[in-house]
Amino acid sequence: MPKLTLDDLKKLREKARRTTVLREGGDFRAKVTVHMGTCGIAAGARTIMNTFMTEIEEKDIRDVLLTNSGCAGLCSKEPMITVELQGQAPVKYIELTPEKAKDIFDKHVLNGQIVQDYALGIGSEKTDVS
Repeated sequence: MPKLTLDDLKKLREKARRTTVLREGGDFRAKVTVHMGTCGIAAGARTIMNTFMTEIEEKDIRDVLLTNSGCAGLCSKEPMITVELQGQAPVKYIELTPEKAKDIFDKHVLNGQIVQDYALGIGSEKTDVS
C-alpha cells in the first residue's frame, strides 16, 4: 500500500472540511434542499442529490449549501428540490432528472435565473395559525 503524501492529506482535509461546512450551514449565496422522504427516495432523489454533489465538486463551488429534508407533501411530483437564493423567495422544482438538476444548477443556483419549465411555484408554504 502506497504511503500518503502531504498533498494527499491536504486533499482529504479539504474534502472533509467541505462536508462539514455543508452540514453546519454558514454564509452561502444559495441553498439547495433535496426532498428525501420515502416517496422522494423511491422516485430518485438520491440520484438528484448525487448530481448536485457532483456539480458542486467538479465546479469547485464553495458558497452553495446542499442539504436534504423529508417529504414536501407532493409525492406524485417527486423527486423535488427547493432552491433559495439570498434575498429571494424559494422556488420548488418538481419531477426532476439529473439533466434537469444540472440545468437548474447552472441557470438558477449559479446565475439567478428561475427555470420556469421545471418550477412548481415560488414562495413559502407558510400559514398564520393565530
